[in-house]
Amino acid sequence: MANLVVIGTQWGDEGKGKIVDILAHDADVVVRFQGGSNAGHTVVNDRGTFVFHLIPSGILYRSKVNMIGNGVVVDPGSLIEEMDQLQAKGVQIGRNFFISHRAHLILPYHKAIEKAAEQSKGSRRIGTTGRGIGPSYADKMARIGIRAGDLLNPPLFRRKLEENLAEINLFLDRLYRAEGFQVEKVFQQYMGYADRLKDYIADTSIMLNKAIDRGRKVLFEGAQGTHLDVDFGTYPYVTSSSAAAGGACTGTGVGPTKIDVVMGVTKAYTTRVGSGPVPTELNDAVGGGLQERGKEFGATTGRARRCGWFDGILVRYATKINGLSSLAVTKLDVLDGCKELMLCTGYRHNGILHKDMPADIQVLSDCEPVYQKLPGWTTPTTGITTYKKLPVEAKRYLDRVEELAECRIDMVSTGSKRSHTIILRNPLAAPRRRPAAGRARR
Repeated sequence: MANLVVIGTQWGDEGKGKIVDILAHDADVVVRFQGGSNAGHTVVNDRGTFVFHLIPSGILYRSKVNMIGNGVVVDPGSLIEEMDQLQAKGVQIGRNFFISHRAHLILPYHKAIEKAAEQSKGSRRIGTTGRGIGPSYADKMARIGIRAGDLLNPPLFRRKLEENLAEINLFLDRLYRAEGFQVEKVFQQYMGYADRLKDYIADTSIMLNKAIDRGRKVLFEGAQGTHLDVDFGTYPYVTSSSAAAGGACTGTGVGPTKIDVVMGVTKAYTTRVGSGPVPTELNDAVGGGLQERGKEFGATTGRARRCGWFDGILVRYATKINGLSSLAVTKLDVLDGCKELMLCTGYRHNGILHKDMPADIQVLSDCEPVYQKLPGWTTPTTGITTYKKLPVEAKRYLDRVEELAECRIDMVSTGSKRSHTIILRNPLAAPRRRPAAGRARR
């Protein structure tokens, strides 16, 4: 038995969708534990290209049970649209899919608040997607949120909606001069969603724990990345949920003693969407080349991603915060053709060398990266499926990534297709704790 958490080690967009898709083959249950429809996971296989926003990508396997955990905030309209798109492509969604009764809902006023607040900040904008994620989480913590289970109780849903809109409409008018919402219109809209989703809403925490007790393998799918975690990310340029591995427990109702393995996903370089510091960012032709070759545009928003060299400090911090057992390195092929490669080994700020991630956002914003240079490779790596066939320079690069991250590499992605993957070890094969970094893959 092995229960595995898959999380991002950077700022999201690391290629978790593909890794989860591969690992889901050996799992029995796949559960999403945080975030909202602002996340996008892309999977390419022989059936086509699939983009997921809320539904776990394990849904592509008919025999797997898929769940949206209580830590996720759900936009019912977006979820239904995603379900329709997947079903149109032949994906079965029935008794293999469940939504936590405790998952909080995104309401139209959440989107209005987020868009108005972001616009009012001018140059201080965080770079949100405007999908209402943050305000929904804020309502959850303020204890005025409306949950998926409330859709099954229309009188209760209406009462909560009336109470919330009495304040929110006033708030929108007085602070942002924005138009408010009519209770009846929102109520009827969400009762329509309820008719469609009622058969999927369940107490998923009970279901998950029973599955684990029966020896089923559970794959916990994270969204965004460690450095967007609301506590340990580059605050305030973060998301509004626990994107680190600990969120898998609070976001599903499964205790930490039932988690066996944590895999971190990292690109072979660094990317970020939105505002916030990126010490290794490349605002030149090299960065533009990474962006073009890597097709670095968001699956959900289409926004261009900022690109830079691999940051060892960033990923090593993720190793510690998440207790990583292993790494999956993605998009190695994007580095094909680079004459030389740089890896960040530290940050220099006011004459002080930082070997660990600084908690002070200003230090991170103003620091200069300290680089180690390695030779690149000219032999294409796209589609390679065995480690031995990689160019020697690529092997040396991966060795150094492993050393800087202080975490062994179990998987290497060499292209967008499911088959374009080097699997050194399957982390779902057996439970184990994090071994020291080394060259055991030989």
